[in-house]
Amino acid sequence: MTEFLKALRTLLAQLAEHEASEVHWGHLLRALVGDFPADASTLMVMDGDALRPVALLGLNDEVRGRRFALQDHPRLAAIASHPGVCRFPHDSPLPDPFDGLIDEDLSDVHDCLGVALRDEERLTGLLTLDALEPGCLDGLDDDQLLSIARLLGTCLRLAERLRTTRTRLSEALTQASSSEVGWRWNSRAMRQLDNAIELVAPTDMSVLLHGETGVGKELAVRALHRRSGRHQGPLVKVNCAALTESLIESELFGHRRGAFSGATEDRRGHFAMADGGTLMLDEIGELPLSLQPKLLRVLQEGEIQPLGSETPCQVDVRVVAVTNRDLEAEVEAGRFRADLYHRLSAFPLHVPPLRDRPEDIPLLVGHFLEINRVRLGLNNLRLQAEAETALLAWHWPGNVRELEHTLARAALRALGDHETPATADRRQAVALITPDHLDLPDDGGAAVSMRAHAVSAGPSLSLKEATEAFQRHHIQASLRDHDGNWAASARALGMDPGNLHRLARRLGLKAS
Repeated sequence: MTEFLKALRTLLAQLAEHEASEVHWGHLLRALVGDFPADASTLMVMDGDALRPVALLGLNDEVRGRRFALQDHPRLAAIASHPGVCRFPHDSPLPDPFDGLIDEDLSDVHDCLGVALRDEERLTGLLTLDALEPGCLDGLDDDQLLSIARLLGTCLRLAERLRTTRTRLSEALTQASSSEVGWRWNSRAMRQLDNAIELVAPTDMSVLLHGETGVGKELAVRALHRRSGRHQGPLVKVNCAALTESLIESELFGHRRGAFSGATEDRRGHFAMADGGTLMLDEIGELPLSLQPKLLRVLQEGEIQPLGSETPCQVDVRVVAVTNRDLEAEVEAGRFRADLYHRLSAFPLHVPPLRDRPEDIPLLVGHFLEINRVRLGLNNLRLQAEAETALLAWHWPGNVRELEHTLARAALRALGDHETPATADRRQAVALITPDHLDLPDDGGAAVSMRAHAVSAGPSLSLKEATEAFQRHHIQASLRDHDGNWAASARALGMDPGNLHRLARRLGLKAS
């Protein structure tokens, strides 16, 4: 109980002053159920119509990137509707959401229980415990489990109440995030971006959003719109590069019937469509020089004049310009007006490339694996340890979009290898993605570092041995950087501390 009170005090202090991370929720969960004979346990909170893990024990960090919709997970739905401790028979036909995710040999869960967390009648979350061996959880006392569930439910209520009194939302429970998946980013760069979005969103300042192709700039625009006072209005998106120079003025500002050949009826432009909301001007660097003064006038005066109209009309639009170009260089080269650039970039934001934030990869991987699991109708979809290492080692020139497509292809290949009979029941399948399924190039920039460590460990290692050598070296380096502090190293590595300890024991870095 002392450990629980200490963890609770730390959690509430974080919530009151700033935000609570999954590490703080994990300490609380470990204090309550860490001594139970379970191979895995989770604390999940309701996030819209799905459950989102905020604390994990015995599961890989990528699980935190998944959202578990109740309609897709009958076992979780059964727990959610049960008034007490919901225990499942060892031979229950209901698929467990963590089948194949606890250890490396794709073992199914054979002992499972859960308790719903509620605020009066409202479902706020779930506590789940899973074991690979039948009967492991039989000895747990239901009254004790219900007491733990009440404590966790109270913590969630306190967290939610503290959150509503702050101008800054706690990322541990909020339903809004820069990527619309509700997690707290592991990387400092993305947390800084999220904080900047939170700061500028309530204003009407024009925002210039810059980033490489595929980093997720459109998701950042959605977050800006959703957190602004205009969130009830429209979010209109127009790709400046997709429009011909002869049509772009009509598309942006509209036209009247007869304004030009083929204009057979009045047409509203994108600015009029976005009135009262937000207009995303994608690929703003492609806007022709001849049209830039007209856009500047709209930004300065808040009015547009459709082609063929003699009367301008007022519009109330917040403009978010998006580009993967260096607009300052475009201004110096004379391809973009300096006055328009300065007007658009009242508040510039940069979305960092994925290679600069590899600690976010496990979250994104979990998110995309869950999407593909549902799309393919699988019971579960997971990564082999070597595949996860390969994902972390690759430098992702195509950024998040490349990661998404890589995992979609790999999931299909993994299903093809797993499913030999044409009539195989996918609802019972746990497909394992291997490095071969990923089909990543073998000469990636970050992969050079991994190969160097593997080569230093031995001249002729298997893939598994080379991967473990790299993991061992990387963990040791992190421990050195943090003076042997395992908790700090886990945070730096983007891992749950319990998972790091288990991996370290498997790699021989800690005594079993």
